[in-house]
Amino acid sequence: MMLNKEEIFEILATWNYWDKPLPPTVARPHYEKKIARKARTGEILILKGVRRSGKSTLLLNEIKRIIAEGHDISSILYVNFEDPRLLGHLTVELMELIKETYLEFMTPKEKPFFFFDEVQNLTGWEKWILKEYATRAAHIYVTGSSSSLLSREIGTALSGRYLDITVFPLSFAEFLSFKGISICSKTDKVNKKTELNRAFRDFMTQGGFPKLVEITDLESQQELLKSYFDSILLRDIVARHNLTNYRAMEEMAGFLLANTSSPSSTNKLKNLLGISFEKARDYTAMLEDACLIFQLHRFSWSLKKQLTNVRKFYAIDIGLANRVSFQVGSRQGQNLENIVFLELIRRGCEIYYYKTKNDHEIDFLVKEGQEVTELIQVSYNLKDEQTRKREFTALKSAAAEFKKMPKCMVLTMDRNETIQWQNISIEVKNMIDWLLP
Repeated sequence: MMLNKEEIFEILATWNYWDKPLPPTVARPHYEKKIARKARTGEILILKGVRRSGKSTLLLNEIKRIIAEGHDISSILYVNFEDPRLLGHLTVELMELIKETYLEFMTPKEKPFFFFDEVQNLTGWEKWILKEYATRAAHIYVTGSSSSLLSREIGTALSGRYLDITVFPLSFAEFLSFKGISICSKTDKVNKKTELNRAFRDFMTQGGFPKLVEITDLESQQELLKSYFDSILLRDIVARHNLTNYRAMEEMAGFLLANTSSPSSTNKLKNLLGISFEKARDYTAMLEDACLIFQLHRFSWSLKKQLTNVRKFYAIDIGLANRVSFQVGSRQGQNLENIVFLELIRRGCEIYYYKTKNDHEIDFLVKEGQEVTELIQVSYNLKDEQTRKREFTALKSAAAEFKKMPKCMVLTMDRNETIQWQNISIEVKNMIDWLLP
């Protein structure tokens, strides 16, 4: 039996702030500026990303911005479609009834703002959203897991009518902000060096899921990360795709998270898990759609070669990767490389890894248009002469294969310096300084 309007309003009242103060939140300016700018276009705004990355809090911060601009709180409707009281009623008809209930009970005096959180739980939600968009009767914000918001059907239904933003767990700069550590100048960075190093060690261990910043107990952090891992697999992959072989999916996810930055082919995964080539290929795509992992292609000027080359995989969060691998101490190099990967993606860079003709590997190649602009190696430190020679030789070898000399950089935990090595200039950059420009 469908909920009646009184029951619906009771649920809405617990989630909305019509007669209670908004809770304190930490700002994430990088996303909030994007949300405000795109919201002003009047298009449907979709926030997508891995579970627990902070999408709901960003909606709350947008609500605060709207109120600060002079809009009345009664003009704002927020609905969380993961509320257990709505289970068994998750239909398009429920969305219509929620709207009717809100308009009847709250009678907003201006064009309302609709915030629909975890909307992927309703089949056909995009058709209802499209209907509302056509009437221009409300400003519409939507969040959900990436796997549900990337389907071909939704892209077709909402084509040209929405703008999206991918939300990641906290960057290191955001991590500091959540911990109450502010860096306002280069002098500030120097004076707080010890504090920054300590925070970076924490970041390397627990990753960037916002909730974990509030938890200091390591065991509780591990339990929470395990629950995130299980939730992503069960809700966004297994349930969505009706998978029957949960164990194989769990093993693949665990293997890829524990082996970040290592090349893997579909054949290797097929043999490792004892499943068909098609399943290995499909499972990898499902993990990527759910934003649990990312694939990094090997660079080639030939698109065909690029697509057929062995890929490298990176985790959405190093805390999750650490939780699965249980080898935090031996993962320092992997974690640094994963942090760099995520930061380059956040900065909007087009990136690849690269193999030279004499088989030297470059961790990250940055391309702008038709030009390779930067070659980046990641190494925990360069104190060992053999490590130093390996990284520098790879950069020199790779740089010589491009018509225009790319910028060559090694990111480490060492101090900053520029080194002239065999007629090329190599910038050695401290990781924290690179993350906090």
